Amino acid sequence: MTLRYGPRFAWYGDDFTGATDTLATLAKAGQRALLLLGIPDAARLASLGDLDALGIAGAARTMNPEAMRAELEPVGRFFAGLGVPVMHYKCCSTFDSAPHVGSIGAAVAALRPFFPNRFLPIVGGQPNIGRYCLFSNLFAAAGTGGTVHRIDRHPTMSRHPVTPMAEADLRRHLAAQGLDGLGALHYPDYDLAPPALDARLDGLVESGEGGVLLDVGSPAHLEPVGRLIHERAQRATLLAVGPSSVAQALATQWRAGAVSDGGLAPASGPVFVMAGSLSPVTRRQVEAAASFERIPADAGRLCGDPTYAAALLEQVAGLLRAGRHALVWTAPPDGNADTTQAAAVADATAAFIAAVVRAVPLRRIGILGGDTSSKAVAALGCWGLSYVTTLSPGVTVSRSHSADAAADGLELMLKGGQMGSEDLLERLVRG
Repeated sequence: MTLRYGPRFAWYGDDFTGATDTLATLAKAGQRALLLLGIPDAARLASLGDLDALGIAGAARTMNPEAMRAELEPVGRFFAGLGVPVMHYKCCSTFDSAPHVGSIGAAVAALRPFFPNRFLPIVGGQPNIGRYCLFSNLFAAAGTGGTVHRIDRHPTMSRHPVTPMAEADLRRHLAAQGLDGLGALHYPDYDLAPPALDARLDGLVESGEGGVLLDVGSPAHLEPVGRLIHERAQRATLLAVGPSSVAQALATQWRAGAVSDGGLAPASGPVFVMAGSLSPVTRRQVEAAASFERIPADAGRLCGDPTYAAALLEQVAGLLRAGRHALVWTAPPDGNADTTQAAAVADATAAFIAAVVRAVPLRRIGILGGDTSSKAVAALGCWGLSYVTTLSPGVTVSRSHSADAAADGLELMLKGGQMGSEDLLERLVRG
């Protein structure tokens, strides 16, 4: 399986919302990029044409290590077969993960055998969305433009219901997942002359297992990080780990210039939004969505009561057919949701989203919540996503590609819980 022009960059997103952020990063850097929802067969691959970057959106961050291995080994084999110089395992910018679920160490163990370069760069920090890594310690803003906290003191991520971040030093955090003995390049090292910086990195690679954590505390740090990765990827294909700052760093080394997109036009018809995230950021966005009819949904009944789901569908479809914007959320802003049924709720909300799209002709929808987004895109029968615009830092609007005519060509906003400005949903409507 080969493209006529092999991509210079491949990525696997451990959730859909993060994968679309990398898609946006690449498109804005002038790269011909496409995000797929699975490994393509030969016919699909041949139909893609010439690409600079090719991604696969997955859900590894919700999996145990055994399931991750089964998911990722075929991905590594596929991209190694394409001969990509850099394979990027795109993890969440907050690195929330644990030995038993979404283990970054398990991801590396599954993918690294396909990429022979000894150097394993792990990039911490993504300043454009308020993520900073300094002296290997991770800091994150609480919402777009919010107060920056050390990750183990972050008001949301330190209390994450599945993967709470109790350790800010990413070397320690990742060691617990099997990535022992990581070296570290701290941001003062970037002031070294290139030969000295290269010698410093090479010494770290040779003295350990090859894994090196690289600080990114400001946009200026992206260029030296990108150079170090780019030059070594020319020697042998390599695996890189981190948020979309991996792509941002490499883009500093590519010749294509930045591209400005055309933005998002005002919605020409009704907009449907489904909010499955439990985060305070999403709750504030729901509260600010004045253009929408806001409908609270009982998550438990949506999972197990077909009559309730059918009645809710009829209510939402009626609003949309009347030309009104509709927003359904499964965790009211003043509620305390039970997170033990998170997977079942995500399945039910994904099925509900697909039912709405097939009941009412729509051109624009929004999905809030990483797990909900991942499952909804699959329920819509999408095989790929292409870039439309960035609505807010870390929030991408994509165009869906699906064999289902009702879902094909949708303007689709997928948003993780921590991302987006407070007026995000209003901006989805007005463009």
